[in-house]
Amino acid sequence: MTAVEPKATEVEKGHAFALTLAFKGGYEFAVDFEQPGVPHLIVDEHPPLGAGRGPNPTRMLATAVAHCLASSFLFCVRKARIDVKALSVRVEGTTVRNQRGRLRIGELKVRLAPEVRAEDRERIGRCLEVFEEFCIVTQSVRQGLNVQVEVAPQP
Repeated sequence: MTAVEPKATEVEKGHAFALTLAFKGGYEFAVDFEQPGVPHLIVDEHPPLGAGRGPNPTRMLATAVAHCLASSFLFCVRKARIDVKALSVRVEGTTVRNQRGRLRIGELKVRLAPEVRAEDRERIGRCLEVFEEFCIVTQSVRQGLNVQVEVAPQP
């Protein structure tokens, strides 16, 4: 079995996407994903900096990596016609200080625990070999993502 990338428009090469964060106060923002039917998400920093009313950027990145890996895994096993009855995903991360003393994400450990029939366990082998390669977020993070920042003060 060969893994095939999904044909959905959002994963096509060169597809642009955007989202907007609206400042609410303190360190709290409402995220508008600019997708019909998708509710806004509140994000915030943890106390004492913020009020902890939503996930912070570190947890959002960990969520993105884990969700992408889980989706890629599910896509592969479904193509192999393996029924996944349940899938739990746990992410454990660490923050470390760099040489300048700034906090950074040092590591993310992601554990996928699929529930499949005993007779299907051996059949997931090929997916275990390839699913990570098709995870856009994980591979982008691993390779170092180009982030360009512009600050444009408003009148």
